Amino acid sequence: MSTAQHTALHGKTLEQILTELVDHYQWQGLAERIDIRCFKSDPSIKSSLTFLRKTPWARERVEQLYVKLQRQR
Repeated sequence: MSTAQHTALHGKTLEQILTELVDHYQWQGLAERIDIRCFKSDPSIKSSLTFLRKTPWARERVEQLYVKLQRQR
């Protein structure tokens, strides 16, 4: 993990990251950027958190998208 990624993620919980992404992109936009079924089929924060906590590659993609969003702001 690079220093920029670490700084952007520092102090953020996975729930906070996911909530900010959903607020910005909405579920449909998030599903277009990260092809994960839990973002497409009856999405919720709770079900997505459960999946992301068990699936490291998916969590990494979510974190990368969050870092990218923070750089754009």
